[in-house]
Amino acid sequence: MDQHSYTANAESEYIDALYKAYKKDPQSIDSSWQKFFEGFDFAKTDSEATWVSEDILQKELQVSSLINAYRTRGHLKSTTNPIRPRKDRQPRLELPYFGLTEEDLTTAFEAGKALGLGKTSLKDIITTLEKIYCGNVGFEYAYIKDAAIDDWLKEKIERDFLSYTPNIEEKKRILAKLNEASVFENFLQLKYIGQKRFSLEGGETTIPALDAIIQRSAELGVQEIVIGMAHRGRLNVLANIIGKTYESIFDEFEGNVPLQTTMGDGDVKYHLGYTSEVTTASGNKINLKLAPNPSHLEAVNAVVEGFTRAKVERQYGYDFSRVIPVLIHGDAALAGQGIGYEVIQMSDLKGYYTGGTIHFVINNQIGFTTDFDDARSSTYCTDLAKLIDAPVIHVNGDDPEAVVFCVKLAVEFRQKFNKDIFIDMVCYRRHGHNEGDEPKFTQPSLYNLISKHPGPREVYSQQLIQQGDIEAALAQKMEKSFKSLLQDRLNLVKQKELTYTLQPMEQAWRKLRNAQPEDFVQSPNTGVPQEMIEKVGKSLVKLPPRFKLLRKIEKLVQQRATMFFKEKKLNWASAELLAYGTILLENKSIRLAGQDVQRGTFSHRHATLNHAETNEPYYSLAHIDEKQGKFSIYNSLLSENAALGFEFGYAMA
Repeated sequence: MDQHSYTANAESEYIDALYKAYKKDPQSIDSSWQKFFEGFDFAKTDSEATWVSEDILQKELQVSSLINAYRTRGHLKSTTNPIRPRKDRQPRLELPYFGLTEEDLTTAFEAGKALGLGKTSLKDIITTLEKIYCGNVGFEYAYIKDAAIDDWLKEKIERDFLSYTPNIEEKKRILAKLNEASVFENFLQLKYIGQKRFSLEGGETTIPALDAIIQRSAELGVQEIVIGMAHRGRLNVLANIIGKTYESIFDEFEGNVPLQTTMGDGDVKYHLGYTSEVTTASGNKINLKLAPNPSHLEAVNAVVEGFTRAKVERQYGYDFSRVIPVLIHGDAALAGQGIGYEVIQMSDLKGYYTGGTIHFVINNQIGFTTDFDDARSSTYCTDLAKLIDAPVIHVNGDDPEAVVFCVKLAVEFRQKFNKDIFIDMVCYRRHGHNEGDEPKFTQPSLYNLISKHPGPREVYSQQLIQQGDIEAALAQKMEKSFKSLLQDRLNLVKQKELTYTLQPMEQAWRKLRNAQPEDFVQSPNTGVPQEMIEKVGKSLVKLPPRFKLLRKIEKLVQQRATMFFKEKKLNWASAELLAYGTILLENKSIRLAGQDVQRGTFSHRHATLNHAETNEPYYSLAHIDEKQGKFSIYNSLLSENAALGFEFGYAMA
């Protein structure tokens, strides 16, 4: 039986085994059982312990089972939807499921220690569990097998979240960011009536969320964040997170963009990327990149991962803690497009690992015209996170303080464990798929609710006033500032552009130029000296001492030697390896990645030789010369779409 499982009717042998394990090493069992054994009175202290009361023991076990059920299924009951009641996902948290009754509510149980409450009544235990697991945040992590991660998350959720209260300055910053997000959308609505902009309205909490990710990341030593996202809210992110000026954005909005900077004409304003360097509230500098993207939604994910991996290798010396990829998903696209699964499935592979990605889902509950009930079979759009044991935090987009807590936790988790984590922010889409679309054609009841629902900025502002966190006068001042800012944007008051210094890899990239017609008049000289060919040839037939090959591979290596040094004629595979070798001798690095690249699809390449008995790999191209470029090869299953992203990301380096 798994050490983390509980049963309402546990057998005494199982309890005895747990107790013995606890006496031998308390850390070998779940922390809840540790607390249970610490507080429960035994009649004896040896391995033959007998319990004071079978009835008391049974009740304690049932309460422990209840606690575990909240940890496992509480998210199904959480109030994460700001617009409509959640579907009944049958969380099964009622007392009868655990053999408990209303009469037990006033009984004090040792099991309360598992929540840091000490021995307390069942009523207090349930009240605490409801507050932690069934409020505006739904924590989904019970499937994670790593005990260290499970314990860390439990501590964050049941201690830090329970006591989380942002100070007044943090609350003002959240409101200010919501103001900026709303200003931008109002500006677009007034200035570009009827134009497509893929509004963020309904999901404006994305802006304080991204701001909190940046602030917390910088505090933890991150130097760069690479962001990938599709259309929804992209212009708002460019203006209020990346720091691009309104003037620049709307030059592009009106089509004033050099053709060579795009992949053609059309709605280029949604495709362009941007880079900036910002100074955080704590005085740290951090580099931000929003990757350019095509119209194919999640296709940018692989580009961001490839770009991040290139930066980790070339600029940060394989220190994964220095750069974080952040992918912003749409709920329908994440669940429905295969590229999401492919990138997730590859995320822990050696050739593509980037130290963990923060996935932020702007969950509009609808894809174009399709309600989520008709869009996926899974309970959540994030269920692919379970492929890699990544935790998922579902959160109500109308509760920006909760969202900020969740994204800060995500940053801390990523930096500690270097693994992926998902934030599923449930919100809504104020307008249709774009501003010219009428969503009531297909979703009349939902959009009747949305039309009457105040935006996140209004909800939060009123909440702060009611709580007394900001005085009415301050609220009015921020409202006036909000309107003044909007008028300034309408008057096209010029903003100060952020200063930016090109990074070394970007400087190298800038030296490249577009091809000109005269470049194709004649072929370039690609010849290399004879001694270089011989040097590469020798490396391709030389093996380490006592490196045993299969007989067929040994024969292949001998054929290479004959071709290089006797016949002076090369087959296709040997010519390919020669080409790679000469490039490496020019101190240029080469990375080969994809399905079967080591041996070659038709057993032609054999760029990797494997020991016949130990399977130890040997890379001939990595041993040509001490001053050669770096050679790396990853024999990973790789789809065509993902290959484009990862390889493009590396090529940009």
